[in-house]
Amino acid sequence: MTDLDMINRDPNNINDIIKVSFEDVLAEPDGAHSCDCVWRCSSCCFNCSKNCCYRMMTTLCGLFIALYWGCEFAFITFEQVWCTTPCLRVFSVYLGCYQKLFGTFIACFLTPICETCGLIFSKISITRK
Repeated sequence: MTDLDMINRDPNNINDIIKVSFEDVLAEPDGAHSCDCVWRCSSCCFNCSKNCCYRMMTTLCGLFIALYWGCEFAFITFEQVWCTTPCLRVFSVYLGCYQKLFGTFIACFLTPICETCGLIFSKISITRK
């Protein structure tokens, strides 16, 4: 098992969209400011409640949800390795034969017809009077 980075827990930035701070959610425009103490207390309440609720939900549900997603991705990996990839390989082999058969058919029958039509229509000239 690799060492976990306990500081940067989103090294691939997959959750950038939910990085919210107080200023991202509540903002007072110029000319509509509350008292400074209300603004400071609101910021403190927002951050404390957000952190407390998040920690409580992860404590109660985090392990079970991680277990579920671990199993889900194990099933997906199993399905890809043991079912989908071999199935795609079989289709590739069979369809490769059909591709050669179809290509030969086109080369034998349709190519001469198309070349003949091309020669016939290339001799047509249009003049304006």
